[in-house]
Amino acid sequence: MTASAPRRRAIALLLATAALTAAGTTTARADSPGGWQETGTSLVNSLTGGEGIASQADNSLLTRGLASIPLGLRAEGWNHVGDPDIANGYVFDAYQGGDDATSKMFEVTTPSGQAYDYTHPLDPGELLNNSFATVSPDSQWLVAGEWGTMNRLQVFPAPLTNPSTPATGGTLAQAGQITLDQSVNDIQGCDFVSDTRLVCASDDANKDVIQVDLPHPLDGTAVTGQVSTLFQLPQISLCSGTYEAEGIDYDPATTTLSVEIVSPGACEVATTVYAYQPTTG
Repeated sequence: MTASAPRRRAIALLLATAALTAAGTTTARADSPGGWQETGTSLVNSLTGGEGIASQADNSLLTRGLASIPLGLRAEGWNHVGDPDIANGYVFDAYQGGDDATSKMFEVTTPSGQAYDYTHPLDPGELLNNSFATVSPDSQWLVAGEWGTMNRLQVFPAPLTNPSTPATGGTLAQAGQITLDQSVNDIQGCDFVSDTRLVCASDDANKDVIQVDLPHPLDGTAVTGQVSTLFQLPQISLCSGTYEAEGIDYDPATTTLSVEIVSPGACEVATTVYAYQPTTG
């Protein structure tokens, strides 16, 4: 049976609208870098660099490891530092305590070197793990992560750089979280590569690097992120055993994505940093 002329016009209009919507989505995501190609490797000391990395203004990498924790913070019970981030010269560090911890802490160091501590009391059901800190490109929102198999990323007002937070440290409450459309495992670090895309390092069995696409830039309200797997980190070492994926960083000045993996066994004293460049976006 042949469709009537009005019906054909209605169908054509619907198809055209769908095409425009798809084109808009494609254009928005095309602005985000992707299609990563490995361009080189470097080594850092695992004691001072095996937990995370962040790009500095001179394009060098700030590193964090167990030996990076200041003695004062260690005395207060903060015994783990996660993958850091740098936004407009402000350094954001993620700290966690022992197995009985009831809070987690983010420390922000200003460009002049002044440090301020922001403590987040754990919400019901929240794990004590504080694996990383990454700040949205507008410096208003801080994204963090827990451990294990998770279907969310946590979102907070960015301490100090978001004017809604105390100016000299204090208590930090969650904002609207990122709910993931599929579960992820053991996320060690994430970094924004655009307003609507994060790239994360997973310490799962495959050492996957994953991508989380957002429908719009973070604004403090709940949002759903679309998860996809990009590639697996190389596992190359003179030693055999279990590797550990760690920090990740994107430097917009050089468009370089850097991802860490710790070698197994006696070779764990060195952490390999793999560098990638985008081929799209």
